[in-house]
Amino acid sequence: MPVPRATRRPSPFLRRLGRDLRLGVKNLLLHKLRSFLTMLGLMFGVGSVIAMLAIGEGASQKALDQIRRLGSRNILIGSAKPAEEQSEANTRGFLSIYGLLYADEERIRDTIPTVEATVPVKAMQRDARFRSRSVPLRIVGTTDAWFELVQRPVVAGRVLRREDIDEARSVVVLTEFGARKLLATESALGDTVRMAGNAYQVIGIVRSETASEGAMQPPDQQADAYIPVSTARSHYGDVFFQRKQGSTVRELVELHHILVRVRDEKDVEATARAIERALSLHHRKRDYTLGVPLALLRQAEATRRLFSIVLGAIAGISLLVGGIGIMNIMLATVTERTREIGIRRAIGARRSQIVAQFLVETLVLSLAGGIVGIALGLFLPWLVTTFAGMPTVVTASSLVLSLGISVAVGVGFGIYPALRASRLDPIVALRHE
Repeated sequence: MPVPRATRRPSPFLRRLGRDLRLGVKNLLLHKLRSFLTMLGLMFGVGSVIAMLAIGEGASQKALDQIRRLGSRNILIGSAKPAEEQSEANTRGFLSIYGLLYADEERIRDTIPTVEATVPVKAMQRDARFRSRSVPLRIVGTTDAWFELVQRPVVAGRVLRREDIDEARSVVVLTEFGARKLLATESALGDTVRMAGNAYQVIGIVRSETASEGAMQPPDQQADAYIPVSTARSHYGDVFFQRKQGSTVRELVELHHILVRVRDEKDVEATARAIERALSLHHRKRDYTLGVPLALLRQAEATRRLFSIVLGAIAGISLLVGGIGIMNIMLATVTERTREIGIRRAIGARRSQIVAQFLVETLVLSLAGGIVGIALGLFLPWLVTTFAGMPTVVTASSLVLSLGISVAVGVGFGIYPALRASRLDPIVALRHE
């Protein structure tokens, strides 16, 4: 006859812990309203920490995404009119000569070994016409490498190819935004549009870049028309006319931008310094700007970390207030239950058991407040995103951190009342009324 296996009994520690938990929950339920009001501080503290970190993370990620779209291995060089020529811009017959040169692009590509590719860019604002419609577009004369450095999805057709540049073909690739405004419901590919008196065949459409509010604008815009740089030079030359305040300003600018891609991300900042030295040697005046998205990215990430620390510290004050509330309530509870503590001590309860009893109660309060606070912290960012339109990102680390701080604050502020309860003299406690 088989002998039945003895049932495994829980250890004395687990039995004591279970008993203390049941007793703690029972004591808290005897004063439901007081327990709920005590939890409110931790609830709002945890909820505000999560919500503020979510708002800060959402705003930071939006800024970081805008910078990442510029390319962490890219360097953006632009032509800039020197300050001394600004005052002479309206002088009749004055020809302003400044900006990047074709030789600059060749020099950067051929002499700096860490450079992987360069893209020359000529840009001008002109009206594009299709039948009876006229829309202002930015004509961008560039090469096929543009679409490798500024990667945007191709909606229809194709992008520029090397043979388009070599043969100076009159072809154009439109952005989706510009194509919709200019061509409306007409079929796009194969149509001919006129820009500044020249006809171009539409060979492709790429996705438009959304408007940016960042410190560094992306090289592409919503309403762009990309043509071969050789075609742009042949059709429009290097002298541009612009009417300002009733006068015509003439400017000679060979290239408006040069995009540079570096082979390795770790070489970006060193390459930027090398480009700066090369340009300074061949330009007598500072008529160019240099933008490094990677440097902006690192600065934005550092700002995000600081922003999160500040927001977390501000929201953490409410957690501190909640902890003070727990200490206050537990001290009042010790006073109310002095006789009970005396009876437990008289029948043999150790000090550690009294401490454990009160710490369990504070732990239940802080855990319950933290869990409800997490629900509140998830709800508040949803409200902000839905009604204010601000992006918010709730991370798992913020949830764990908030709950951990809630429990730590509750237990930390509950230690003193628990120790005070354990140090009561049993005889004095039994006489307490």
